Amino acid sequence: MIEPFVDAAWVRANPGVILADTRCYLDGRSTREAYDAGHLPGAVYVDLDGYLAAPASPEAGRHPLPTPEAFAAGLSAAGIGDGATVVAYDDDGGVMAARLVWLLRSLGEDAALLDGPLGPLDDTGTVVPAPATFTPRPWPTDRLATIDETSAGAVPVIDARPADRFRGENETVDPRAGHIPGAVSVPCRDNVSDGALLPVPELRARFEAAGLRAGEDFVAYCGSGVTACHNLLTAEHAGFDGGRLYPGSWSQYAGTDRPAATGA
Repeated sequence: MIEPFVDAAWVRANPGVILADTRCYLDGRSTREAYDAGHLPGAVYVDLDGYLAAPASPEAGRHPLPTPEAFAAGLSAAGIGDGATVVAYDDDGGVMAARLVWLLRSLGEDAALLDGPLGPLDDTGTVVPAPATFTPRPWPTDRLATIDETSAGAVPVIDARPADRFRGENETVDPRAGHIPGAVSVPCRDNVSDGALLPVPELRARFEAAGLRAGEDFVAYCGSGVTACHNLLTAEHAGFDGGRLYPGSWSQYAGTDRPAATGA
């Protein structure tokens, strides 16, 4: 399997790679319109809300995992078939596109995030995806964590949201402010500086400070199970490959009567 992050030079050296535009906005902007207004040359459009998540609900959260069938249908429509190599990007340091990459890698497929400044998203040409078939497969349970496991205290739990949301100071999206008791704040956007991933020693220090140890289990969550994937990929890149995703994340947890913590 390829590394979880690759740069533009790697993409140029591997002409069979499928570039996937996986932008996502929480403010209601249309990702399709953003793609049509300009994307990287040759990139296909992958709709996160349509293909990479099931419909939101109070019980499951804002971005539950899609059914394997919906995921496979969306990828097939985008020209991504079994055995394809995919490099995904967004305009937010990769924290949204990480969802596609993590889902593919969890199924054993080659996928990576594009590392480094994007350059201009100025290609408005129509990309017609090549015919492709992606086979539906169940999500591997050993890569996922349940809501009960996040509060059991048995393994480190890291929160990818911005620090102010973790502390409960600025919650405008989910039912309650705060975080899962015992979790440690590791804001995923701080994994990136000027559009590029931080050096591995700095990343390793960040995750070690959060209690992660190489080869040991940990759980990652965020607001809705999307940006937590960036922490999982970054941790793997830094040598911590035992992570699992809590898909419901805070959007599910906050809708229950379980205790919430605030502050650092």
